[in-house]
Amino acid sequence: MKWIASRAFKRALLAPLAGLLTVGLLTACGGSDGKPSDSAPTEIKIGAVVPITGRYAALGAQIKGGYEVAVEEINSAGGVQVKEFKKKIPLKLELLDDTSDPTQTVARMETLYSSGVVAYLGGAGSDLHIAAAPIAEKNKIPYIGVAFAVQKPHTQGYKYLFSPFPKSPGLVKAFFDMMDAQNPKPTKVAYFYEKTDWGAEMRELSKKDAQARGYQVVADEEYAPGATDVSPMIQKAKSAGAEAVISIPSPPDGNLILKQMKELDFNPKIAFFVRAADSTAWATNNGKDGDFVLIAPGWSPDLKFEGVQQFNAKYQTKYSTAAQAVAGPAYVSVQILADAISRADKLNRDSIRDAVAKTDLKTSIIGPVKFNADGTGQVLTVVVQWQSGKAVSVWPKDQAAATLTYPATPFRQR
Repeated sequence: MKWIASRAFKRALLAPLAGLLTVGLLTACGGSDGKPSDSAPTEIKIGAVVPITGRYAALGAQIKGGYEVAVEEINSAGGVQVKEFKKKIPLKLELLDDTSDPTQTVARMETLYSSGVVAYLGGAGSDLHIAAAPIAEKNKIPYIGVAFAVQKPHTQGYKYLFSPFPKSPGLVKAFFDMMDAQNPKPTKVAYFYEKTDWGAEMRELSKKDAQARGYQVVADEEYAPGATDVSPMIQKAKSAGAEAVISIPSPPDGNLILKQMKELDFNPKIAFFVRAADSTAWATNNGKDGDFVLIAPGWSPDLKFEGVQQFNAKYQTKYSTAAQAVAGPAYVSVQILADAISRADKLNRDSIRDAVAKTDLKTSIIGPVKFNADGTGQVLTVVVQWQSGKAVSVWPKDQAAATLTYPATPFRQR
């Protein structure tokens, strides 16, 4: 009798605790199956691993800003309407710094997984995204990443990777489409590609497009990221009469390449420095030398979409600096995720993943966005040029705020 009473007492004591544990697990996992609204989580956890420090810090600051403005905007309206609970629930952004180190990217993503996030938002830099994609796949958490153009991760069969950002094929096409439209048109091209997966991918695509369009590749050079001297490849391009340079350097490498181009008086008509010149630090660090350089940042604050001016104003107010380059795509990533959460049948990772895959959204600052079966985005590819210390859009023509300009004088006379 004592044993029976004791067992009954224990059940009575543990029942409330079991209920609390169940609610806690539902909150951590982002939802339940058919539970009433009073069991809804108080917040929807989304995780972001961003390079706040290290070589990609300038880009990371823009990514962070775009995410924060979007989350703040959504939460000011009460959060995201969730079907399962028939109510709005605020977003909770948990953002961690990976110091621009792929190893830390992986570690930080595992930390976020343990904290119960329902989705990942990416950082900046193709190597960091390459490290992140398989972790998202392993953990079965939808991952939305911008500020990376490498196509290769999208060929691995990942089901949880999505990127509303121009990829290598789109970048190369935009570069050559724009050069084809110039008068006089440059015909001799040099490649300065880093020895990375993205560098190899861009190199192969660029060579194919150049050949198909009748361009002459006069220098096809590689350099190691973090190199301290790239003058031999610059001298080769100069000696061969290269009129256009296509490169994808990190910010430090881009500063070095530009510095040594000036030292060697190499002044091509066109210089694509994708990534290196994406932030306002480019003009601060290089002054007039940084003018005429072209980038493909995925967005520009002078585009003609209806929500651009409002976003610019919010960003300026919040950070006392202008929104640039990847801040816009980062903002849109949160819009895409919120839209997917609102359409998902359940507030859980797989339901959100399926909803992201079906995205058909007219965003307010980059236009329409859909995803292909491999997770690549159907998005606009924008080319921007630095002119008089300011980054302005020059391609495509229907969105351009300025006309592409060739440098009229050598570096030393600017």
